[in-house]
Amino acid sequence: MKTLGTDGRSWRAARLDPDRSLGLRLTLAAVAAFLVLVPFALLALLVLGSWPALFRLDATITDGFHRYALDHPTWVRVMSVWTDVFAPGPLRVAAAVVVVWLLYHRAPRLALWVVTTMTVGGLLGGLLKLLVGRHRPDLLDPVARVAGYSFPSGHALNATLAAGVLLLVFLPYARDRPVLRWVLWTAAVLLAVVTGLSRIALGVHWTSDVVGGWLLGVAVVAATAAAFTTWRTRTGRRPARTAREGVEPELAEPGPDGTRA
Repeated sequence: MKTLGTDGRSWRAARLDPDRSLGLRLTLAAVAAFLVLVPFALLALLVLGSWPALFRLDATITDGFHRYALDHPTWVRVMSVWTDVFAPGPLRVAAAVVVVWLLYHRAPRLALWVVTTMTVGGLLGGLLKLLVGRHRPDLLDPVARVAGYSFPSGHALNATLAAGVLLLVFLPYARDRPVLRWVLWTAAVLLAVVTGLSRIALGVHWTSDVVGGWLLGVAVVAATAAAFTTWRTRTGRRPARTAREGVEPELAEPGPDGTRA
């Protein structure tokens, strides 16, 4: 038996109606998060099952990067500096600074979203590391050493979380400035991608660890952004075009009393 809406249509039909932009946007966001979680879940199962093809691919990539690192010490130094600057700790400090800035600009809901996204993602990453229990690459003459389990990469995960959070917070200021929007998107992608690659380059993570971190980070940001969209629209605000204007477009618009958000 179908559940009918107020206009007599099924819930599913109403949910996908372009004229009901909130329901459509939330449905698309939920589907996007699910589609990202599916490959992550499959990858995690392959890691848990020690799938030989995945191990050979990981080992081949790791060996190639390791040989290059041994022959290029400057490359190792650059990757080491990058991986330290954009480690989970500094990124969480940066997120905390953004939270304080948002509170100063009277955007407590957005500040809570930032805290929730970073916290949920970080806790999930730590929990999955313990559940999977995968060991890091064991290389002869390593260029870097790190303790702890490997899957998913905490650096890749937290870089993706931070990149997504910072992007969606500051996109409102680039809504009518396509060049700035392009710069923000490029910076976010580079932050996540290069941070993940630095872990492979230094031989402290398998490639699948990094891919897993990216996928989980994207899924968490998509899920919390969808939840935030639901929350804010219940207060009567219009649905946001997230990819163009972030999760809280009003952040860049002064309110009636001169304050923001």
